[in-house]
Amino acid sequence: MAPHTSGGNAAFHNFHNDYAHIEDPNERRRLALAEIDKAPFGWYHVRAVVVAGIGFFTDAYDIFAIGLVTSMIGIVYWQGTSFDGAIPNKVSTGLKVATSGGTVIGQLAFGWLADVVGRKKMYGLELIIIIFATLAQALSSSSEAITIAGVLIFWRVLMGIGIGGDYPLSAIITSEFATTKWRGAMMGAVFANQGFGQLAAGIITLIVTAGFKGSLSSAVDAEHCSGPCKLAVDVMWRTVIGMGAVPGCIALYFRLTIPETPRYTFDVSRDIVKGGSDIKAYLADKPEGHPDDLTRVQKMQESEQLTIPKASWRDFFGHYSQWKYGKVLLGTAGSWFFLDVAFYGVGLNSPVILSGIGFADYNNVYEYYRNVGVGNIILVLAGAIPGYWVTVATVDRIGRKPIQLAGFAILTVLFCIIGFGYHVIGTGGLIACYVLAYFFFNFGPNATTFIVPGECFPTRYRSTSHGISAASGKIGAIIAQVLIGPLAVKGATKTDKDPWLNHVMEIFALFMLLGFFTSLFIPETKRKTLEQLAGEVPGTPEYDPRLAGGTGQTSDDYSGEYSAEYSNESAAPLKK
Repeated sequence: MAPHTSGGNAAFHNFHNDYAHIEDPNERRRLALAEIDKAPFGWYHVRAVVVAGIGFFTDAYDIFAIGLVTSMIGIVYWQGTSFDGAIPNKVSTGLKVATSGGTVIGQLAFGWLADVVGRKKMYGLELIIIIFATLAQALSSSSEAITIAGVLIFWRVLMGIGIGGDYPLSAIITSEFATTKWRGAMMGAVFANQGFGQLAAGIITLIVTAGFKGSLSSAVDAEHCSGPCKLAVDVMWRTVIGMGAVPGCIALYFRLTIPETPRYTFDVSRDIVKGGSDIKAYLADKPEGHPDDLTRVQKMQESEQLTIPKASWRDFFGHYSQWKYGKVLLGTAGSWFFLDVAFYGVGLNSPVILSGIGFADYNNVYEYYRNVGVGNIILVLAGAIPGYWVTVATVDRIGRKPIQLAGFAILTVLFCIIGFGYHVIGTGGLIACYVLAYFFFNFGPNATTFIVPGECFPTRYRSTSHGISAASGKIGAIIAQVLIGPLAVKGATKTDKDPWLNHVMEIFALFMLLGFFTSLFIPETKRKTLEQLAGEVPGTPEYDPRLAGGTGQTSDDYSGEYSAEYSNESAAPLKK
């Protein structure tokens, strides 16, 4: 009998322990995966989505909030300087890029570690980092030795590492616990919490602004915000940033007490018999607590058919050096890269849009921050949130690939209209294109580039590959913020503050077109088991005999969906 593994709660059930009494490892693996793949959708899945989704709620809140409070930080720390209470552009860019830079590190590091040491051991650690770094930002101040910019950039890099870790971990854990039928909707719902995080940042900004209405109304603009007004603004930005730690604290317990995903336990956590220098023996379905040497020998003899290759750098490069697998990673990473260049750059239009809907004019500091909060809430509700949830509703019916291709195609057209017709379509046309762009970002590649990498790779490299794909996207975001953003203000004057903005939109159209072509490399993952997508199911187009684990059978095979017979040759151990 296999020892029980630790962990399990109302949100994440420990399937491994349900079948620990079954001696045959193939049968134990089959039963556990069958229960996951075939389970009817219920409250268990809702709880799992909420626990994983709170992380993305927190991520989006922290990223979006900095854009709302940079002007507050400018009033507090650049009051009376040549910047007239406005935060310098270089500092504002540095605060945003610091988060993206840390996110790249977190996505790569946590993605790799989740495949090396397990999902369970890493999940929750990234949330602790986010909570700690968020609270540290809210308590930061300048000194004689270091400016507030340096302190905040340091903590935002650290926070970015935690945010980056949340991408592969939440995606992979949700994917590996999800039912096959609704896996896309579950992963999409986790990601859709970003919209609620953005909305919450706007609402909290609005609440704290209302709370200090009397103090803020005493100053006509940032340059004249002093005394009680300056104190109020200092409290406001710390409150807005600090509130980002609250949702993370709520979800932390559930993340720290999850069980290891059965797929990782079966396919990656394996003991190697001593002396197997020529032929590496793979032992699947080993619990987190290692059995004694006698048990190891017995299990090795009983589970010789579990021949899924062991993760190693040699196998990793060998696997992705094959075009049929390498092109998938190229497709997921390339699509995410091209998407994020435009997704993070389209915010350059926000001041124009807010002006067009009547939220740019103000008579005092209170009205300014009220308009900022209300205007951003309107934009999020108009485009972002509807797009996310339309994806959730349709992704398991339409499919991931059609949604991504159509999204990139429509965005290409929209950016062409914005770019080439910038001075023709007027403010109304620009607002319409802006809202439509945000809708088709989220009912399109912004959601699917997150979902597909969590499904289409083998278990042993699923988290690493998702981390690589996500990091590619954040590199695109950095390019948008550092290189393309400043391009918009090239040759700026007092009357024309962003003369190159239309050309920047044309550049984004090109990136969307390139994203369309890289999307052709990704597979359609709708209603397919993770084992089928990994090439382990005989009788399917994806099948690769070298990757088939055990007898090659998965839960669908036993349910009669696939009836192919398996030869002894396909089950033979792989030799290194």
